[in-house]
Amino acid sequence: MSPTSPDRRWLFTIAILTGSFLLFLVQPMVARMALPRLGGAPNVWNSAMLVYQALLLAGYAYAHAIGRFPIARQVAIHIGVLLLAGFSLPVALADIASPAPGMEAIWVPWLFLLTVGPAFFAVSAQAPLIQRWYAAHPAAGNPYPLYAASNLGSFAGLLIYPLLLEPSLPTSMQSALWAAGFGLLVVLVVAVALSRFNIAPKSVETVGPEEGAAPIGWRRIALWLALSAIPSGLMLSTTTYLTTDIMAMPLLWVIPLGLYLLSFSIAFSGKGQAASFIVMIAPVILLVDGAVAMFTAGRADFVAAIASVVLMFVIAVALHTRLYADRPAASRLTQFYLVMSAGGVLGGLFAALVAPVLFDWTWEHPILILAAAALVPLDYWKPLLGRILPDERAQRMSLAVVLTLVFVGGSWIQRLGIQTGWLGLVELIAFALIVSLSIMLAAKHWSFVLSMAAVLLALGGVKQISTSFTGDRARSYFGIYSAGPNDAGNMVLFHGTTVHGMQMSEPGRQQEPTSYYVPASGIGIAMAKAPELFGPEARIGVVGLGVGTLACYRQEGQEWTFFEIDPLVYEFSQRGVFTFMEDCGGDAPVLFGDARLELEDLPANSFDLLAIDAFSSDAIPQHLLTREALEIYFNTLADEGLVMIHISNRFVDLQPVLARLATDGGYATARRFYTPDDDEPSATPSNWVAFSRDPAQIEALTEGSEWSELGAGKGDVWTDEYASILPHLIWANFL
Repeated sequence: MSPTSPDRRWLFTIAILTGSFLLFLVQPMVARMALPRLGGAPNVWNSAMLVYQALLLAGYAYAHAIGRFPIARQVAIHIGVLLLAGFSLPVALADIASPAPGMEAIWVPWLFLLTVGPAFFAVSAQAPLIQRWYAAHPAAGNPYPLYAASNLGSFAGLLIYPLLLEPSLPTSMQSALWAAGFGLLVVLVVAVALSRFNIAPKSVETVGPEEGAAPIGWRRIALWLALSAIPSGLMLSTTTYLTTDIMAMPLLWVIPLGLYLLSFSIAFSGKGQAASFIVMIAPVILLVDGAVAMFTAGRADFVAAIASVVLMFVIAVALHTRLYADRPAASRLTQFYLVMSAGGVLGGLFAALVAPVLFDWTWEHPILILAAAALVPLDYWKPLLGRILPDERAQRMSLAVVLTLVFVGGSWIQRLGIQTGWLGLVELIAFALIVSLSIMLAAKHWSFVLSMAAVLLALGGVKQISTSFTGDRARSYFGIYSAGPNDAGNMVLFHGTTVHGMQMSEPGRQQEPTSYYVPASGIGIAMAKAPELFGPEARIGVVGLGVGTLACYRQEGQEWTFFEIDPLVYEFSQRGVFTFMEDCGGDAPVLFGDARLELEDLPANSFDLLAIDAFSSDAIPQHLLTREALEIYFNTLADEGLVMIHISNRFVDLQPVLARLATDGGYATARRFYTPDDDEPSATPSNWVAFSRDPAQIEALTEGSEWSELGAGKGDVWTDEYASILPHLIWANFL
């Protein structure tokens, strides 16, 4: 279409791209602003996404509601809404009281709503409104491909934030730039509006497969809801997996969301080659990647992470392609998008709010996979069995036999576990045969769903169900915790896939510190020397309770305080699953809530030693490792106090980050990287860094044991407004 074409498609495309770009640029930006108050819990992003989906639904409802008015009145109303929303800019975090423990699931969405609600609502209505204005021109073509342009703009915004804006600019500058972009958007909307004045709209728009404006039945609406809800829910459940075992950071948050948006662009582009190919392979991907995701559950496996992302993307494209194929006429465009948005909210509600309350494990993921199996198009596979067995009765018998073989074969692989060598090759061949047999079951939807269920149950589902009924597993807003004996019979607590504490079972050894906290570790040495460094009445604070291991370093006369963000963690100690607190903790209080906020409220000179050990699985709470966080820690310490920070992590090298902070604040430091010998099965490699204002305290701490210098810093100083982990990722450990 030339720039001089009468329908001005190019102008509408630019306006839609700009609005969607801004919409999905502000999502990770606000989440990044909120990290100092919300911590590093992966579910923070899911809460944020739920708010965004709800605001998007409200925007689409608004667009649908004003669609009954003449174009000129719609334009006037929308420009007024944009101008009113402009008074809430630049975007700044709302100043509200901190949440009570256990209320984070409600408080976090409320914070996001107050912070970005008006601007997000105004911009969210852009795509359906502008598409409708475009379709009003007599020469206009199909408006639905403009939705593909909208999602390309969204995808671009998501990519640019973690790769360009977050590493380069503080959040205050990001907010100012976004406000400028909002001003440009208002100008574009005015330009779009001027292009539609004095245009006689079409009497009936017939650009979809359905002609005219016949009422749309509830069955069709229910199908639209399901086709929208399943990809939305899968996007959030995949995000939970990625961020739980790596890091709660926009770089990882945006991968599932970006691919989710890209799926709309492919499905709604109007050019069906790519979409058709993905629809064709979707059943195979569903079987293979669904099986891999279930088989590797409970392991921080990069292959499983890739499989989960690919699964989410392919299913999203397949279901959105089916959604596009069932689109109504343009006269029903805003209703169609409203139902789509409502489906997205339903999927988000299920994955972000309902599932964490209802389930003790990520059961939402296999449930959504089964739902996808029921709706994914099977047109390319249905004729396969018919060509082999024309007789209907023979087909049913064959399907039953194949279903049995799939379940038995999958169960055998599950019991075998992950193998190497020739046994691993046999396992791989068996897995390929199971998938090949399962494809035969794609002849009918019911048999394909049963096949998918058999694969999921056999390759881990039965084991997870058993654990739900007999194991000690619990789930909260901050993650999934499971406790149970290891091979040596010792009780271990896992947060996600990361060990968060262990207690010996052997009589007489239950009070021995283990894992990252053994006497030879950095924190073990610091605790043992506390009487020498601070006197017999040392005041000690511990951020991150875990199983309470550190409590058994408590000595007579010392005053201890624990800080824990998740009350569910403490329940493992209260129920006697772990007895460190009962045996050693005495009357030491446990303060619930975000430790940084709790410490900020304490008077100066409250502690002599402060231990920071607050990882959520392997996700890093960035807000505890900033310049402002260190200032809070040292404000609560005596002049000669000591801060011990635990930085053991599989995916991020935090040593240069702390070195940069030490140089910036003028702190004396030392690092203790401890690797236990083979004859220490209860010990885990650990990396602890000591900070102090007083170099003499560091010298006294390190005397008699092997410590090293912290080394050179790298990158800019992490602050509440700026922190980028890109320079610090350990790429080799992702493989």
